[in-house]
Amino acid sequence: MASMRDIKRRKGSIQSTQQITKAMKLVSTVKLQKAKQRAEQSKDYFHCMYETVVSMLAKAGNINHPYLHPGDSVKKGIIVITSNRGLAGGYNSNIIKLITQGGFRKDEVEVYAVGKKGRDALLRYGYSVREDYSDIVEEPLYSDAVELGRKVLDDFVNGEIGEIYLAYTGFKNTVVHEPTLLKLLPVEVDAKGGRKAESAQDAPENRTPMNFEPEDDAALDMIIPKYVTSLIFGGLVESVASENGARMQAMDSATSNAEEMIDHLTLMYNRARQGSITQELTEIIAGANAISM
Repeated sequence: MASMRDIKRRKGSIQSTQQITKAMKLVSTVKLQKAKQRAEQSKDYFHCMYETVVSMLAKAGNINHPYLHPGDSVKKGIIVITSNRGLAGGYNSNIIKLITQGGFRKDEVEVYAVGKKGRDALLRYGYSVREDYSDIVEEPLYSDAVELGRKVLDDFVNGEIGEIYLAYTGFKNTVVHEPTLLKLLPVEVDAKGGRKAESAQDAPENRTPMNFEPEDDAALDMIIPKYVTSLIFGGLVESVASENGARMQAMDSATSNAEEMIDHLTLMYNRARQGSITQELTEIIAGANAISM
């Protein structure tokens, strides 16, 4: 059995750690309230933008526009949104698995990193990090999404990458977060030129043709950048909410585990103390008996 001094030292160390995890849980809880509100406010627009653009292009027929066809390059540009700090459970590792286990070849991936944890992990795995935007993940602004979207679109049009993906953590609620890999460009429609029909009105033969005013090239030059920027911003906002939710859960579990360990060490300390007292009494009684004899 460990000595009383060792048990007391270990208990004090765990209590100090518990204070840190409690503080981190409180901080994450406060941040989560703000991030959750932003995520819920942007979620409908975020998903509606994707559905609207896909539906619009499905009805538009074959349009020869650089944003709608794979580039000459076999490179795949992936915007990877993680965090700058750890202690968030599986939040970062789940996103990294989307890339490392997603069937992508390392030599065909160009990473646009948003978050130091994802950047560092993918570098260790041998992936190429083309751009680093880790500073924007703390307090993402729409202007940050515009800058990032403009960069990936320029690389796409210039033929440096042939496809654009977004890897982020979707925010369902405080305890449910879904790692998601979304293809931004070229926009995918089904083999018949549209989304999967959800009703009779959505069937290919019942779709109303899409007409553009002004010309389709001019319209898509305005629509597609806004589409990409909106999805990037939505991914950033949902990822921040998911990060704080994951960290709050992780710190809550760590605090509970520390409490259990402290209770166990307290029991061990009491047993060791009782054993020490019993031994001292035995020695005193034995000494008294020896003197009386």
